Amino acid sequence: MAGIPHDHYEPKTGGEKWLHSRLPIVGLMYDTIMIPTPKNLNWMWIWGIVLTFCLALQIVTGIVLVMHYTPHVDLAFASVEHIMRNVNGGYMLRYLHMNGASLFFVAVYAHIFRGLYYGSYKAPREITWIIGMLIYLLMMGTAFMGYVLPWGQMSFWGATVITGLFGAIPFIGEALQTWLLGGPAVDNATLTRFFSLHYLLPFVIAGLVIVHIWAFHTTGNNNPTGVEVRRGSKEEAAKDTLPFWPYFVIKDLFALAVILAVFWAIVGFMPNYLGHPDNYIEANPLATPAHIVPEWYFLPFYAILRAFTDEVWVVQIASFVTGGIIDAKFFGVLAMFGAIAVMALAPWLDTSSVRSGRYRPMFKWWFALLVVDFFVLMWVGAMPAEEPYNTISLIASAYWFAYFLVILPLLGVIEKPDPQPATIEEDFDAHYGKPDAGKGAPVATPAE
Repeated sequence: MAGIPHDHYEPKTGGEKWLHSRLPIVGLMYDTIMIPTPKNLNWMWIWGIVLTFCLALQIVTGIVLVMHYTPHVDLAFASVEHIMRNVNGGYMLRYLHMNGASLFFVAVYAHIFRGLYYGSYKAPREITWIIGMLIYLLMMGTAFMGYVLPWGQMSFWGATVITGLFGAIPFIGEALQTWLLGGPAVDNATLTRFFSLHYLLPFVIAGLVIVHIWAFHTTGNNNPTGVEVRRGSKEEAAKDTLPFWPYFVIKDLFALAVILAVFWAIVGFMPNYLGHPDNYIEANPLATPAHIVPEWYFLPFYAILRAFTDEVWVVQIASFVTGGIIDAKFFGVLAMFGAIAVMALAPWLDTSSVRSGRYRPMFKWWFALLVVDFFVLMWVGAMPAEEPYNTISLIASAYWFAYFLVILPLLGVIEKPDPQPATIEEDFDAHYGKPDAGKGAPVATPAE
């Protein structure tokens, strides 16, 4: 890893030297698996391996499901039933794929909020953060298009509502919506386009994941203290780090095993718990469901989309200033995508010189409120578009933007941070005790 001195791969046998001089793949794998990793990483750093597992699971199960799926409006729903009833293990493959998407988003939200709390977006890791947000956007697009493929009632009407948002864009909206759908309405052209993209995008995500890993291997991993690894010499770096193998690999695999135990319980005993019963009814363009809701992982941003109605004064001002170009529908679309954009801009909105939220007493309270706000948005996104849910979603949406655009910049100016440890080694010793030079056993310190 660039910047942190450590032992690199050295080929020993003639065959290893021959391969290394032509294709240093073994050296690349060695440097990746033996990368010096801050030794004070806590359990919030296990989500990377969960996300990697989920991506592999979705690609493998998706490839097999595609072998039996027919992307045609007259046959799609029946082909899914065929998978469930007639394909050997087909029901399990589909349930793994369905619930694997939910696990994917549970892990990515935990990963994102971990990064927001510990300041993993701060310099020099801005590019790593931006790539991560691009991966998240592609995940959302892939999941949305995958939800359309079973061609149930919620699939059809969800696609109709979400693609209709593009029609709200001034001047180019109608043409853009028609291009996206392949016609004037959600139909066979839409299904085949979404099927193609749903199959393609996971491989694009996999490529971005490799770049994402490359990026943080270049800058080094963040850690709970936010203090950087010492880079003066290999001996100094070794005091702050441990090799990724075997220490963190074993830790990550243990965490993955625990999470998969819960995941398999859900797949085995309640596989449809997170789904919608209307999606087991074949799509009918003439029968609109009473309440159209997206999958749970879209609900916070769906709530933000619906929060800004014609009665909201911000929308009225925007409409007046733009001469009606920005109406409530378009404002909602801007707010929905803007909610993700402000997260991506966190490296430049956070003005604090302290990286980790662990040493920011005021920040902790505002961040805790942000987490609660996220779950409130998720809840109201599943509720009907009526009072009191409209008011709650508007207040929650306002706080989301206020946190990133107002609170984060101000905290960097007015907040007095707590003292930070000088090194990662100091923080590690304070939590786990200093190793005894003679016996190798930890010696308790006053911090314990």
